[in-house]
Amino acid sequence: MPELPEVEVVRAGLAPAVTGALVSAVEVLDRRSLKRHDPVMGDFERLVTGARIDAAVRRGKFLWLPMGDARAIVGHLGMSGQMLLRTPDHPGDDRHSRVRLHLDHPEHGELRVDFVDQRIFGSLAVDRMQPTADGEIAGYSGEATGGWARSIPSQVSHIARDPLDPAFSDAAFAAQLGRRAMGIKRVLLDQGVVSGIGNIYADESLWAVRLHPEQPASSLSSRRVRELLGAVRDVLGRALTEGGTSFDAQYVNVNGASGYFEHSLNAYGRAGKPCPRCGTAMVREPFMNRSSHRCPKCQRRRV
Repeated sequence: MPELPEVEVVRAGLAPAVTGALVSAVEVLDRRSLKRHDPVMGDFERLVTGARIDAAVRRGKFLWLPMGDARAIVGHLGMSGQMLLRTPDHPGDDRHSRVRLHLDHPEHGELRVDFVDQRIFGSLAVDRMQPTADGEIAGYSGEATGGWARSIPSQVSHIARDPLDPAFSDAAFAAQLGRRAMGIKRVLLDQGVVSGIGNIYADESLWAVRLHPEQPASSLSSRRVRELLGAVRDVLGRALTEGGTSFDAQYVNVNGASGYFEHSLNAYGRAGKPCPRCGTAMVREPFMNRSSHRCPKCQRRRV
């Protein structure tokens, strides 16, 4: 599943093309991709057609396009969702295209954004915006200006801030860890505590600070929490620089190109290979219907 770096790469690619653009037409090719759209809001096509997009904003793994009327188009990529920028005359024979937004941009002219989703776990929806609970900027947009900046879609309001968010509170995060006896990896994956970190980047961050995934979160000292946050930010930042992680063709940026951070992974997917730090064979262990990857020597559980 795309995690923070992958979604941010998509957001950054969309932003120049959608900001200030008018939605001239909408094609819904598969209504299953609107499963999170509340029909009480009205017809998706009618709500979006004619709207002007103010920005492309992200919190954690959610992406939204504010429309200037206290509403936004909210996107979640799910397992295989893609937001692809295309020319208006791009062939329309992609069998995995689910929704198409036809745009008229004041600088770039006519464009098209295709929501492509092979497995249909992702979705688009129109959602109402509401003020952020803390009064801070709702998410990362590159430019935090305009009336939409401190408003967040109701579907995203329960999602915690991510470690790259300027309004993320290190102290609040440390306090949350101190109240949880569960393993630290479970806490890192809890989007109500911290968003944007999925299985890949949790494994990489825990390897970086030599923490066992099942080490109780409440057992971490203040120093260890700071080290962990530093590692998370470093891993996410490096993944962003390298365009995210692509193990298959299901994650690509808006131009259809894959990221290459998988070549820099130290833990995830390296079972049986030598630990880059000590040479011990890495192990893969069952974890919440997924897997954890760690070094059995460097990442021992401490009493």
